[in-house]
Amino acid sequence: MKKGLLVLLFILTAKMVSAQAYSNFDKNQEVRFNIGMFLATTSVEFGYEYFLGDDTSVGAILHFDGDAEDYNGSFGFGPNFRAYFGDTPRSGAFAEALGLYIKGEKKVTESGSRIKKEYGNVALGLGGGYKWVTRSERFTLELNGGFGRNINPKDFQDDFIFRAGLSIGFRF
Repeated sequence: MKKGLLVLLFILTAKMVSAQAYSNFDKNQEVRFNIGMFLATTSVEFGYEYFLGDDTSVGAILHFDGDAEDYNGSFGFGPNFRAYFGDTPRSGAFAEALGLYIKGEKKVTESGSRIKKEYGNVALGLGGGYKWVTRSERFTLELNGGFGRNINPKDFQDDFIFRAGLSIGFRF
């Protein structure tokens, strides 16, 4: 009887001791709202991120703006790949490679008159930032920035895109 209790106590103790330094990370997805961009420009930007591991993720942003002539167009969609650096997994400093499709309007002068010309651009770029996560790993706060170069069409190849934000997020 004593041996049976001792074995049971040993198994339960071993189960508790096998805890990891970090959580099990069962929350592999995150949605974000860029509140900084909304307050600064009234643009609406949502982000999604899926964690591939402790230090990498893939994601996408979706951007809407009522002013088609704004520097970042009236609509934008783009994927990104992130690598996190630091002591705590899935948070801290990160670097990202990003792509972005932008749709908008630009005033151009043709035959002596100014007209609005619609365009659709594809841009590639780099970014970085920092992400803070609550103890429950449920809520996040992120500060990020980045830039990219438009790669088409020829009229807009000299233009750059800029991204910046202060985002709040929820993991599930």
